[in-house]
Amino acid sequence: MSRLLTPLTLRGTTFRNRAWLAPMCQYSATDGLPDDWHLVHLGARAAGGFGLVLTEATAVVPEGRITPEDTGLWNDAQTDAWERIVRFVHERGAAVGVQLAHAGRKASTYRPWHEAQGTVPAADGGWPTVAPSDVAFDGYAAPAELTTEAIADVVAAFAAAARRAERAGFDVVEVHAAHGYLLHQFLSPLSNRRTDAYGGSAENRARLLREVVAAVRAAWPEDRPLFVRVSATDWAEGGLTTDDVAHAVAGLADLGVDLVDVSTGGNVVAPIPVGPGYQVPHARRVAEVSGLPVAAVGLITSPAQAEGLLVDGAADAVMLGREALRDPMWPLRAAHELRAPVTTDADAPVAWQPQYVRGAWR
Repeated sequence: MSRLLTPLTLRGTTFRNRAWLAPMCQYSATDGLPDDWHLVHLGARAAGGFGLVLTEATAVVPEGRITPEDTGLWNDAQTDAWERIVRFVHERGAAVGVQLAHAGRKASTYRPWHEAQGTVPAADGGWPTVAPSDVAFDGYAAPAELTTEAIADVVAAFAAAARRAERAGFDVVEVHAAHGYLLHQFLSPLSNRRTDAYGGSAENRARLLREVVAAVRAAWPEDRPLFVRVSATDWAEGGLTTDDVAHAVAGLADLGVDLVDVSTGGNVVAPIPVGPGYQVPHARRVAEVSGLPVAAVGLITSPAQAEGLLVDGAADAVMLGREALRDPMWPLRAAHELRAPVTTDADAPVAWQPQYVRGAWR
């Protein structure tokens, strides 16, 4: 059996393989409610054999949405809507996780295909944004600096969303601390200019992340895994480096984190040297320093490439984003190319849906 198609167990959850669907915003919800689009998007990848499917960045409060069309998990209606999707994914044999997020100063923006770009004004359904400091992201409206009381409310909102995730039946919660959103904004000196307990030193700038992780872990069942997604570098002078981030997450294992999902960038506009597997070295370094299992992401496209980096020990799992948009059946193709046994058993490393099994014939 290939490494890619070997199960991975974290706490009480066994992922049938190590090909996982990366969280990707769909910008297609109404009032935070996932709908048939999300059912088809996530359900198709579960039917396609992914071991874990992760939701898009799902806001813990309305003002934490990147766009007005983002999904949320701050009320009962959203919990019920997610439960339907979770049930379908489970029926296809995959695990399912929710990425909990707050966009901070990058909230209240138009979705990518809107004719306008930047911050959405109140007249068009936008809202004021918040951040560690009143420093705007390039081209966006300036945010208000969060008070310490408001920071405590953010921590409580993440914990409340984790409790809703349990009720919806999710197997995994991932705390989003990457891509320039609120928790990343606190981590980076480029966006955090506070002088109180949440700013200044690296330890202080990581305080909110630690508080959120601790609160989510306390609210989340002990037998279910907790992930954190980080951007391992800001790709900018004076910003976070891979070692900075690796040391920031090193203590998260003691707080109950089970895996770090390693991406890069997003907090400031910066040149990024994009190429095949360009973020994999950062995942390896985070694993070396933190001692935690990691998932690698970023232009991982072929089964042979994914297999090679797992065999090499660079990561414990791979996240597929754009490649999974092009090919929702990527794990089935990987099983075909790697000559894995053909089965419809949902507990197998890669299960063919009976309706698709003819695609396994060579």
